[in-house]
Amino acid sequence: MSDTERNRIVFLSVPENLRGKIDSIAENNFSINPDVPIPVEIPEGRENLPTEDLSWEMIISGMLRVITSGEETEARIGYYRDFVLAVKPAIFNELSEAAIIKARNGDFDLSLEILDALRGLFPGSPSVLLNRALVLEQKALMLEQKGRARAEAVYAEAEAAFTESLFLNPPLPDAYFNAGFFYLGRKEFRRARELFVSFIASGENSGSEESGASFGNGASFGSDEDKSKRSKVKKIIREIDKNGLEDENFNKAYKLIMQGNEEEGMNSARDFIENHPTVWNGWFVLGWALRRMGRWEDGAAAFGKAVELGGGSDTRNELAICLMETGDLKGARRELEAALQKDPENVKIISNLGVLALKNGAKDEAAAFFRTVLELDPDDIIAKNFFNLNNYA
Repeated sequence: MSDTERNRIVFLSVPENLRGKIDSIAENNFSINPDVPIPVEIPEGRENLPTEDLSWEMIISGMLRVITSGEETEARIGYYRDFVLAVKPAIFNELSEAAIIKARNGDFDLSLEILDALRGLFPGSPSVLLNRALVLEQKALMLEQKGRARAEAVYAEAEAAFTESLFLNPPLPDAYFNAGFFYLGRKEFRRARELFVSFIASGENSGSEESGASFGNGASFGSDEDKSKRSKVKKIIREIDKNGLEDENFNKAYKLIMQGNEEEGMNSARDFIENHPTVWNGWFVLGWALRRMGRWEDGAAAFGKAVELGGGSDTRNELAICLMETGDLKGARRELEAALQKDPENVKIISNLGVLALKNGAKDEAAAFFRTVLELDPDDIIAKNFFNLNNYA
C-alpha cells in the first residue's frame, strides 16, 4: 500500500476487491473512480492493514473525517460525500439519532463532532444547524451550572450557531422558537420577544425536505404540538410585556454586569426598578451587581426582595452567598436548603452548602456535600481542593 497518513487517516488506492461491491450497495448512479484514493481510518495499534481487512465502516469513517476537516479540494470532498451517501443512504437519520443520544448522555463534545460530520455531508441543512446550536446551548448551560469560566465562551458559540440557523431563507420555524428560548435564558428579553413574534407569524414550514431526528420540535403548523408551542410563546410574550422586560435599562444592566462594569449596571438596574418596582428580575440584577461589588448587606436586601417577588433557586443561592459574607450562617442555610429542594442536582448550591458547613466547623458534613459535588462534576475545583487539603478518603 502506498499510503499518506494524516491523523490516523490513510489514503489508499481503491482495492480491486471493493470496486464491484459498490454496485450492489448504492441506490443511485454513483460509481467508484479508481484514480481517486480513498481515506481510511486505521484502528489504533495497526501499522499496516491488509486490504481484505478493510471494512465499509473504516472507509466511511475516514471519508467523514476528511469531509469535516475541509482540507481537500471541493471536488474531492464532493466525491467523498457522494460515496458516503451511496453506501449509507440512511446516514442522516443514523448520525442525527447518534448525536441526540450522546447529548442526552452529557457527551456534548462527541455529539458536536457527529453534527460537524453531518454538516459536512449536508451543507446548509436547517435541522443540522439548529441541532448544533442546541447542543452548544446545553453544553454552556452545564458549564454554567458547574460554575465553569468557559461557559460564556460556549454561550457565544451557541449564539453564533443560532444566528447562522436564522440566516437561512426562510429559517425553520423551530429556529425562531428555540433561539427565542436561548435569548430568554440569557435575559435578553427584547430579542427573545422578537423571535417569538416571528415564530408565531411564520407560515408553513418551508425548510428542507430532509428527514431525521432533531432536538427541535418539528411539529407541523396546525398540529396539536404546534398549537401548544404557540400558546406557550404567547404566554411568555404577555409576561415580558406585563413586566416591562423589554425595557432598555434591564437589558443594559445585565450586559454591563456581564462585562464587569458593575457600577453602571447597578445604576441601570435601579432605573429599571424605579419604573417596575414589583418585577423580581430587576431586584435580582441589582443584587447581582451589589454582590459582585462586595456590598453584601445591600446585595442580601436586593436578593431578599427578589425572592419575595417570585425569584427562584438561583436567587436564593445568591442571597445565601451574601448572608454567609455578613455572618448570617443560619439564614444562609435556610436559603440554600430551600434552593436545593427546587433544584436538587445544582452543583453550585451543593458546593455552597459544603462551604457553609466549613464556616460552621463541620468538616465531615462538608466532606459529604463535596463528595456529592464530585459525583455530579468530577472536575469541580472547590470540591477537589477540599479533599486535597484535608485527610478525607
